Amino acid sequence: MLFSAVIVSSSFTVGAAITHGLDPAILLLLRYLIAVLAFAPVVFIKHPFALPSVKETLGYSVISFSTVGFFWCMFESLRFTTAINTSIIFALVPGISGLYSAIFLRERLGRSRIIALFFGMAGAVWVIFRGDVQRLFNMEINYGDLLFLAGCFLMAAYTPLVKKLHRNESMLVMTFWVLATGACWLFLLSLAGFAEVEWRAVEFQVWAGIIYLAIFSTVITFYFTHVATLYLGPTRVMAYSYLYPVLVLFIDWAMGNGLPSAIIVPGVVIVSLATVVLQRGAAEALD
Repeated sequence: MLFSAVIVSSSFTVGAAITHGLDPAILLLLRYLIAVLAFAPVVFIKHPFALPSVKETLGYSVISFSTVGFFWCMFESLRFTTAINTSIIFALVPGISGLYSAIFLRERLGRSRIIALFFGMAGAVWVIFRGDVQRLFNMEINYGDLLFLAGCFLMAAYTPLVKKLHRNESMLVMTFWVLATGACWLFLLSLAGFAEVEWRAVEFQVWAGIIYLAIFSTVITFYFTHVATLYLGPTRVMAYSYLYPVLVLFIDWAMGNGLPSAIIVPGVVIVSLATVVLQRGAAEALD
């Protein structure tokens, strides 16, 4: 999950760099199709007869709907907001996922995790409103932030759904069919826009970004997250997203984009510390 956190953090910056090149739905469809094509040989060599039943297909479709909705909101929101804003807002996901898990999976959160989730959310809100209490009262937040927040509610359901709908099948199989059904959702979503795409005008940078997101931020992180969810539980897995803000800051800085205003540093510190506390609380709950 630490390795996945680094990859996912890089996807915010990569996504912001390429989102201008294609409609978000089409960009995502290409990402999923490349991921499915790259993953298919591995799955069908190891599990040649692993075709899902109708019930399993519906389950995979529900899981993929949560991720497809999130990624669409992410790419669309990056047209109106920044990579650091989205990474901070994403820090709300563990708290939302924890509530989903407590309600639908009866996962015991415990006092320490509830406190850590609260402070993680508080730190995220601090950054969203740039430490300006008046902006918080006035609810001055842009369209991109709100859209990404809606996507986060979808993404928060992802790991609880994996835990709930897993039927002891191989995680290679489950990951592949979640990606495949996700591609189907995206095909329906992007069908109307295909005729408007000028494929020759798509820059090499955009194609390179799509391939990176398909292989690393999709295939690898999906598989790792599915496996980790069974061992760590949905809330603890999602808690690693509290590391994203710090990682995105370093990635943006390494790419020459500079550091954000110092006013958001307290929020970044809070969500980072919440990760440590939340992991300890999770370990105690699992014991």
